[in-house]
Amino acid sequence: MAAIEVKEVSKSFADFQALKDISFSIGAGERVTILGPNGAGKTTIMKLLIGLLTPDSGEILIGGHEPTSIEARSVVGYLPEDAQPYRVLTVRENLEYIAALRGVENVKDRADLIIGYLDLSDIARTKIGALSRGNVQRVSIGIAMMHSPKILLMDEPLNYLDIPTQEKVIKLLDSFHATYFVSTHILSIAQRMTERVIMLSRGRITWQGTIADLNRQSSGGETLESTVSRMMQDEWQSH
Repeated sequence: MAAIEVKEVSKSFADFQALKDISFSIGAGERVTILGPNGAGKTTIMKLLIGLLTPDSGEILIGGHEPTSIEARSVVGYLPEDAQPYRVLTVRENLEYIAALRGVENVKDRADLIIGYLDLSDIARTKIGALSRGNVQRVSIGIAMMHSPKILLMDEPLNYLDIPTQEKVIKLLDSFHATYFVSTHILSIAQRMTERVIMLSRGRITWQGTIADLNRQSSGGETLESTVSRMMQDEWQSH
């Protein structure tokens, strides 16, 4: 059974069609990026997968279940773009609170583990409202991982992180053995974090394949960024 299945999904907001007949499947343990420019529909897909939005048409299954079901929500961790933990709670309080809501056994031990993984010890007793954006992002990643989800949905996961912290987070995720689906507009993040790319432009999937497949699309010594830009421009012109 696929970890994530999206079948002919469309979504509109008033007169704007954000997604148009999107279909893709992600196997258990796969690491996939949805890549596209700002406004392409990436965050809309994330919100549909987590059940914050409902598609106008089509079907979404998470581990074979509807996104809003208890079964789906129990196996999914979600990192939204610009996540905002509870500002009046400390780092530890946020982690322990979410762990308790998620039904995690040994809440304190799990919080200790995440604090250690993400080097949060020095700020564990600091309220979120007093932290830098980079530290808030680290805490938000910890919150998404608190219940050891089998599927991680991450919208721009490396936002605001310095390079050493980015490397630490990537290494941590590599050791986590989960399916993860990353939304980004930055190609280097796709290369560093995942093996497969779904390219999205103006609400449509324009290309799917591995990073190696994407490299093979390059011509005339162009950079991979130039290749992706050319592919997107070609798609725009064809519509």
